[in-house]
Amino acid sequence: MPRLPSLTESFGGSGRAVRVALAAAAGFYPAAYLMDRPVVALYALFTPIAFGVLSPLPGSGPHRAGSVLRAAPAAAALIALGTALAVTTWAAAAGMLLVALVLTFGAACTPRLASVVPGLQLCYILACFPPYAPTTLPERLLGLLLGAAALLLGELLLFPAPRRPSYAERVADALDLSARTAGLLLRAESVDGGTADRLRTTGRELRFSRQPHGCRPTGAGRTDRALAQAGSAARRLLDQLAALGGLPPAPADTASQALLHGVAAACSDAASVLRGGRSVRGAEFLEEMTARFLDERAGEPEGRGVPPYSLLRRRSTLLTVAASAVTVRTAAGLATGGDRAVPGLPHEQFWYARVPAVRLWFVRVRGNLTPRSVVFQNAVRTALGLALARLVAGSLDLSHGFWVLLSVLTLARTTAVGTWSAVRSAAAGTLVGAVVAGALIIGAGDATAVYAGLLVPMMVIAFSVGPVGGPAWAQGLFTLVVSTAFAQIAPVTWRLEEARLVDVLTGSGIGLVCGLLAWPAGARTEMRRSVAALLRATAPVVLDTADAVSGRRAEPEADTAERPTSGSLWPALHRLRIAEAAYAQFRTEAALRSDDDGPDWLAALNYGSRVLSGAYWLPPAQGAPGLSPDARRWVATAGQQVAAAALRAAADLPSPGVTLRIAPLSPVLRSAASPGARSLLVDLEVWLQALAGDLATATGAGRPAPRRRDVP
Repeated sequence: MPRLPSLTESFGGSGRAVRVALAAAAGFYPAAYLMDRPVVALYALFTPIAFGVLSPLPGSGPHRAGSVLRAAPAAAALIALGTALAVTTWAAAAGMLLVALVLTFGAACTPRLASVVPGLQLCYILACFPPYAPTTLPERLLGLLLGAAALLLGELLLFPAPRRPSYAERVADALDLSARTAGLLLRAESVDGGTADRLRTTGRELRFSRQPHGCRPTGAGRTDRALAQAGSAARRLLDQLAALGGLPPAPADTASQALLHGVAAACSDAASVLRGGRSVRGAEFLEEMTARFLDERAGEPEGRGVPPYSLLRRRSTLLTVAASAVTVRTAAGLATGGDRAVPGLPHEQFWYARVPAVRLWFVRVRGNLTPRSVVFQNAVRTALGLALARLVAGSLDLSHGFWVLLSVLTLARTTAVGTWSAVRSAAAGTLVGAVVAGALIIGAGDATAVYAGLLVPMMVIAFSVGPVGGPAWAQGLFTLVVSTAFAQIAPVTWRLEEARLVDVLTGSGIGLVCGLLAWPAGARTEMRRSVAALLRATAPVVLDTADAVSGRRAEPEADTAERPTSGSLWPALHRLRIAEAAYAQFRTEAALRSDDDGPDWLAALNYGSRVLSGAYWLPPAQGAPGLSPDARRWVATAGQQVAAAALRAAADLPSPGVTLRIAPLSPVLRSAASPGARSLLVDLEVWLQALAGDLATATGAGRPAPRRRDVP
């Protein structure tokens, strides 16, 4: 059963519909009746539709108005380009291919561009169709100016939406909760189940899938990268605090208490920085507390004997909490324009801190220039569909051929099944709308006053009901809107509806063909492939980290920035980014089956993130302490087990049931040579066991395997 919109959502959708309708009317009526300029009226009408309906801008009214203001120059340039390339069908189609490819692919670099891409594409589509009339360019730009100005004023003055917290503010709220929880753990060694559930729930709310489109820090620049890393570290911090609060009580430990105090201070400081405040205690304070904690942990006198395993495990979990707190505090500083230097921290974790913005964009573009990237797939699919539609519409000389491209733009989905469902509904809705509009035209005839009176109510109904009702309602009601609008610009007959129906069906067919031929499975196939590639890429990282902990791999020189795991980190980081993009699209596609039947993709992404986090922080900076031969064998065996399990899962990912039991550490722990060695072994055990749990969850261990056909 589909989710019904809430009262707030319904009011927000109606308010947006009224704003767009009034903005379109404010430019359309004066241009059509006072100025007698049909071209100006057409562009004044479609500009608010392009940036108010086709591109539903996120954020508050001032934020949306700013988006319109920034998009206006690009829209003017695209109108000029389309006007020039309308000279021939082939030139217009080639321009459509280039414009769609650049805009759709470029949206991967900045969320602000992603929110206005459909509107910008519509500006080119309107201008690239016959008649070829470069002398009308000033009128087209005037229509754009009128429509954009009316929409901008409407966003600022009409039905102002309540301000929603930004992603930075959401992360700050999560850090306040983390600081309170750390303070609670200072007074008691455990937290109740309600607090633990709240920590995990707050972490889930920081996922990008829970944020509005256009408000997610997915850009290629330093600020967005740092804010995204702060959110990821905050989610990990909340989960680790919940795990720490659920551990059995351990003997009193002053070093742990001091480190918890540092975690609470760092979280409060990071929250203040993200809200625009001044830093009181930066990441350096927590780094100092962490270094003191490590020194005290490694320097315990031998005469005291081996500390209880419960204490060692609690200390190790607390150390992961501190590492996440240092990460989120440093990332918060970078996100708010703080010091770009990150002394004492893993270079690979904040590699973007001192990289120029141009190179960061280049890295993002180059990373997605692969057929396995859903960003690349969507850009190519969209560009080919729109270019083919422009070529067909021009070759067949279809009346109002821009409706063909508009159908491709609005009905194409990332999967063939989704496209077919949208096309089928849109065809039925357009047919009904064409019949109703044809009857209206036959009944009203040339009475333009009737059409003028119906235009605004029809727009309000279409723009409020269409997004909620689906493609059938959207296409049917939009048919009535364009019919009442075009009837005021030039004399029309019922054959206008025939042309509308033919154009929509033509565009639907082109979109369906592209959906069938170009990556028809959407992100579903890429999800499996990208996660399999991620699991394969992380296997060497696990082995390298285990080798660095045990001392089997030589440490780098003190004056170099490279770490023992550097060579394997970059491929794993790249594969994690590709898999995250595929997952973001996967969550937007209609489910073909129950999520319980397949792998848990989010757990697989959590596994990849945990692998990298451990590789950043686990290898000891001063070299591995002396480990006994038994301890070295345990480290090598446990690391190989996790790496082999990851490779096994990658080879047969759809099949559930990858389970892993790491040999107990207790017998080896007794033979450890020093307190530092014992603590490091427990740190590694906590990390490897968490990875094993993520792998088991990701592959569905414990769930019945789905039936499938045997392959000979």
